[in-house]
Order: sequence, then C-alpha cells, then structure tokens
Amino acid sequence: MSRTDELNDWAFAQKCEKAVQGLKKNGFDAVYCHSGEEAFHYIINEAETAKTVGFGGSLSVADLKLTEKLKAMGKEIIDHGLPGLTPEQKLEACRRELTCDLFLTSSNAVTLSGTLVNIDGNGNRVAAMFFGPKKCIVVVGRNKLVDGGTDEAVRRIKQYAAPANSRRLNLANPCATTGFCHDCDSPTRICRVTTVVDKKPRNADIRVLLVNEDMGL
Repeated sequence: MSRTDELNDWAFAQKCEKAVQGLKKNGFDAVYCHSGEEAFHYIINEAETAKTVGFGGSLSVADLKLTEKLKAMGKEIIDHGLPGLTPEQKLEACRRELTCDLFLTSSNAVTLSGTLVNIDGNGNRVAAMFFGPKKCIVVVGRNKLVDGGTDEAVRRIKQYAAPANSRRLNLANPCATTGFCHDCDSPTRICRVTTVVDKKPRNADIRVLLVNEDMGL
C-alpha cells in the first residue's frame, strides 16, 4: 500500500467511525468494517438463522459475491434482479422480499450524523429497508458518506448515483446519456420516491455496515 493510500484509508476510517457514532445515536445497530471481506463474514454470520434472503438490487451487496455461499448454506435466495424473470415474476419477487428473513441492500447516501437517504423508482427497496423483513443489513461504502445534511445527500444521489444507475439499468432517461440530472418526466425515471430515515423505525432490526472501501454507486 502506498503512503497516499494509507493516508486516504485513515481519513475515511475517521469518517466511517463518525457515521457509526451518528447511526448508533439514532438507534441503528452500526458496525465499522475495515474491508468488504469483513462485511462478507458479518453477513454470513447473521444469515445463519435465516431461511430466506432477499436482495434489494444493490451493487454494493452484489460486489460481495454472497449468493453462492448463501445457497451452499441452504438459504432460499429471493432476487428480483435475476436475469430471465418476467415482469410478473419480478413483481412477485419484490413482494416476497418484503417478508424475507434477511434483506440485503445499500443506501444511496449516509450523512455523518447518521441519517439514511435514498431515492427509488418503485419504492420496493426502501419499503423493505424500513418494515417487513425480520432483519435488514445495509452495506454502505465510504464513497456514500456525505459531510453535510439531507440536502447534500439528495444532491449526491441526483448528481451521481441516479445517472450512473440509469445507465447501468439501460434506461432511456436523459441522465443516462448526459450524466447530469434533468429532473425529467421520463416514463422510466428512477427518481420517484425519496426517503429520509432520521431514526431507526420502531420494531425494525436494521444493521448498517460502514465499509472503508468504495462500494457501489
């Protein structure tokens, strides 16, 4: 590791730790992970008692490559993003994700004060984050931390995450071509449901893993 990488990791570690403190203050179970590998092992351990594991369409989670290990453990995988599903099958998977034992997802942005900010197209991902699954684990890479408040978090999502996700999903949105938000009226617009979770919802088991690596968009 170069000296630059070492110092960069140290600086982000301080931000991750501060966000963990903010999340805990707001009632979340929050854990600092030095690496994606550490997050992987945490999730596998938490999945021991789960029969069904739902995936919320997160690149951060996909990058951890959990699926094969979970299948080997005998878990039923529920993933609306699997290739070859019909629209009806995708919708049914989204509904089943709302009641799975363990739901795995990410957050588009997290403030250092411990607020989760997300923007969805259908709302199924954020709905499953807040209520329904017995347990939800939110994997957040250091690149998703914002120093300011909700406004800065929304700005990060619309200026960076939404255009990149539109392009990833091959959607005919203006931002997928230009890389900039146009506040469009496109039928495939993915900025439709904005949620801000200031405090952990009552009766929800939400674990937030802050990972000192760039993960997802």
